[in-house]
Order: sequence, then structure tokens, then C-alpha cells
Amino acid sequence: MKRTHINVFVERTVMIALVALLLVFGVVLGAVAHFPVSVSLVAAAVIGGWLAVFAVRERLSRTSK
Repeated sequence: MKRTHINVFVERTVMIALVALLLVFGVVLGAVAHFPVSVSLVAAAVIGGWLAVFAVRERLSRTSK
């Protein structure tokens, strides 16, 4: 595959996004380390529930079209 300017731009953009996500992930894990386990588990359950509801809504909206 020939490397074009667009390919290089996309590769760099993806790499920057991955580094930023890892940075945010590290900050979040660092913050969670200071909370009690019960608070972390409740927060994880709330976030998981929100993501599940979002996934179901997206699936229903795509299948209804």
C-alpha cells in the first residue's frame, strides 16, 4: 500500500487519539484508586447500565429505519 499524505495524517490522528485515551484512562484509574471499592463498583454499575441503555436505543433506532 502506497503511503500518501492522507494515510500519514490518519495514522498520526489515530495515534494521537490513542495516546489521549490512554492518558484519560490513567487519570480515571488514578481517581478510582482513591475511592472505596463499594463506590467504584456502584459507579461502574451505573456507567454500565447507561451504556447498555444507549446500545439498546441505538440498535432499536437502526432496525426501525
